[in-house]
Amino acid sequence: MERRHFLSLLGMAALGSCIPKSQKGNSSVSSLAAGAGSASFSGHQFPELGYAFDALEPYIDAQTMELHYDKHHRGYYNKFMKAIEGGDLVNMPMPQVFAKVSQYGDSVRNNGGGYYNHRLFWENMSPDGGEPSARLLNALVKSFGSFDNFKTEFGNAAKSHFGSGWAWLYMDDDKNLKITSTPNQDNPLMDISPERGIPLLALDVWEHAYYLKYQNKRGEYVDNFWKVVNWKTVSTRWELANKGEWNG
Repeated sequence: MERRHFLSLLGMAALGSCIPKSQKGNSSVSSLAAGAGSASFSGHQFPELGYAFDALEPYIDAQTMELHYDKHHRGYYNKFMKAIEGGDLVNMPMPQVFAKVSQYGDSVRNNGGGYYNHRLFWENMSPDGGEPSARLLNALVKSFGSFDNFKTEFGNAAKSHFGSGWAWLYMDDDKNLKITSTPNQDNPLMDISPERGIPLLALDVWEHAYYLKYQNKRGEYVDNFWKVVNWKTVSTRWELANKGEWNG
């Protein structure tokens, strides 16, 4: 199967960020992300996957990957583009959209979230993702006591989330690393999220992400996720966020 390539981090910068203080969330992330990357935004684009559909076997099967990427993700993107057609959001980076998503209606919230969340999900997986950088590992240990404790807490957030949604590692406005889960296609950048911050690691726990292989065994899917995490990308994302250079 033809191999696809990730967008570079420079390409991801096209998603730029400007997040004002939320009246609903616990953290604004404004001092970390205000204005970043806006000048380089070149439009909402459907990303290339970056690896073959079977590259994450045996942990994520090829059929699930193909359906998830080419049907579910592409569907969210197409519906999002339809929802914003002819409006100001066409030229607005996604984090800016999310900063005021409560004003734009459910179609933008759900489909924009599905489009953006999956971009991060594909990028933070790889057949050869390595280990966290020393600096990120130290930050995880500082925040959660140990790397194993972090994985347990993140795994519990994913396994215990009721219904469809996502588990997240994110960095708040004070540069603390935290874990949360969100329903449906919400994420920590949205003004409707009770916990707000810059997303670093995303795990999709919608049934379509795992049901063909794992059926109702979400816990097994979550445990196997660690075997395909692209820690190189997650570490880079954290470094940019920590330096105030995050671009979305």
